[in-house]
Amino acid sequence: MPEVPPPAPTGDELLKVLSALGNPHRMRIVAALLESRNYVSALARLIGMGRPLLHMHLQRLEAAGLVVGTLEVGEDGKSMKYYDVTPFLYELTPRVVAQAAATLTETTDPDRTAGRTAKEETK
Repeated sequence: MPEVPPPAPTGDELLKVLSALGNPHRMRIVAALLESRNYVSALARLIGMGRPLLHMHLQRLEAAGLVVGTLEVGEDGKSMKYYDVTPFLYELTPRVVAQAAATLTETTDPDRTAGRTAKEETK
């Protein structure tokens, strides 16, 4: 039986995923978690990043559906949050981008408005 391809992402979903992966730190986090799931402190040491910054990047990856975090309580009663990569597959072709663009709910083009103040936008 042929494998059914995953549904095409919406424009908003595709932007969230591309934005999440558009940072070298987050790419390194995904690569590190591909080897094995890990808890925040160990992952911070492995990547060489402070925990607060790592948390921020993990939240962005989790919001995009690329990683998942689970809180676990050890035998000593200590809680630790473990993260793991979520299996994902995105095909990126001009057709997929065009289909996704047709479903965008964002009405503001961030590239066009970059550098403008809110006052300039209302003109």
